[in-house]
Amino acid sequence: MKLKELLHRIKTNKVIGSLEIEINSITADSRKVCEGTCFIAIPGTKVDGHDFIEDTINKGVSAIVCTHISDTIDYKNVSIIIVDNSTECAGIIASAFYNYPSEKLTLTGVTGTNGKTTTATLLYKTFKSLGHKSGLLSTVENYVDEKCYPATQTTPDIFTINKLLAEMVNEGCEYCFMEVSSHAIAQKRIAGLNFKLGIFSNITLDHLDYHKTFAEYIKAKKLFFDNLPKTAFALTNGDDKNGMVMVQNSKAKIKTYGLKNFYDFKATILECNFEGMLMNICGREMWTFLPGQFNAYNILAVYSAATLLGINSEEVLTVLSGQRSVKGRFDIVNEAGITAIVDYAHTPDALENVLKTIQNIRCKNQKIITVCGCGGDRDKSKRPLMAKIAVEYSDKVILTSDNPRTENPETILDEMFAGLNTEKLKAKAIRITDRKSAIQASCLAAQKNDIILIAGKGHENYQDVNGVKSHFDDKEIVSQQLQQIKNIN
Repeated sequence: MKLKELLHRIKTNKVIGSLEIEINSITADSRKVCEGTCFIAIPGTKVDGHDFIEDTINKGVSAIVCTHISDTIDYKNVSIIIVDNSTECAGIIASAFYNYPSEKLTLTGVTGTNGKTTTATLLYKTFKSLGHKSGLLSTVENYVDEKCYPATQTTPDIFTINKLLAEMVNEGCEYCFMEVSSHAIAQKRIAGLNFKLGIFSNITLDHLDYHKTFAEYIKAKKLFFDNLPKTAFALTNGDDKNGMVMVQNSKAKIKTYGLKNFYDFKATILECNFEGMLMNICGREMWTFLPGQFNAYNILAVYSAATLLGINSEEVLTVLSGQRSVKGRFDIVNEAGITAIVDYAHTPDALENVLKTIQNIRCKNQKIITVCGCGGDRDKSKRPLMAKIAVEYSDKVILTSDNPRTENPETILDEMFAGLNTEKLKAKAIRITDRKSAIQASCLAAQKNDIILIAGKGHENYQDVNGVKSHFDDKEIVSQQLQQIKNIN
């Protein structure tokens, strides 16, 4: 592809060199350049790509897109394109390089604090079950029709997104469903993508280590809907107090869903237990294997989105009634007469939602034992809140490590314990720093019919300690421990 074709939709401030040169790769990683590469210098959160421009020239790069250049560097034999915002241009260039794949798919983005993975995954599974080739970009895994790729972050970088979307187009996919994180929106990792539908689930305290304030966090999420085209739908949770704020400046066609008031799409929960729940969705009853109010919102969002995308509502309800939980989301293990639930809940709101669901379903004689921790190098304001919520809704709590990353696990636990500001709260909690030991202790403490909640890591199959990721799977460990108890008994 010629350089001028890559820049077709970009406003340039200055061009030095030829636009007729051939480009065979694009990257924002200076380590990956060679002859024929277009390097995009992006100012990142830790390093600035502009600092590596000279290094890319020494490696034989063919073109550079940047916001400024240095007078001390020799730019001969390199085409330089100066723009106002190289980060945003990266998305447009990536779309062009892969022949604008998002315009050849029906692309749906799901954003919010909680529920993104379940909603996006259920949409993917529903459309697949109805015979539509589809793709998925999620926290847990990425799919190009049937082909699975491991996921490394909630929303991949813009080059990976377009590469996967292009593969979906080549495989004949009609739809793609992707999670859209606040980081991705703020960092313009979705620039240049053509969304047909945007879904807002909810927004609660999270990621303040990055966004600094809740107002900035809301602003980042809202930007996704601000940028939707008028041809798209903006589907928002009307029950969330910021639901209408999200779409107030959107040019898209606004639709609402919820459980509490009259919306475009309305649902109520009729019955609920650990096996699932009976719901009324837009006047029709359906059974789902996914219990809890938080799942009711996810299921209603899926139903609403599928209907807006033109799928017959009866067919959607039929398929949804057969869907099982997403890995690590209210993932149930039943052994030795004990119910263990593994859930990704890693925010105060998500933890409270899961524990409220368990509280509402359990019998009077069933005790709740909760194992939870908080991640290192992340929003510290959540730590005391999560500890307090765990203790308030549980009979016994074991506070432990999550992914400590570069932080001291004991410091994290100290900050969690700070939320237990009464002797009554403190009496219900203990700390076991080693997560495996904490899970084992919860199993040994549980009596027949008791319920264990292991929160925080969900689908993750590793633990990150000082930059080293070791195999660690909550569900695997609790299953093994309960099986041992069963064999002994």
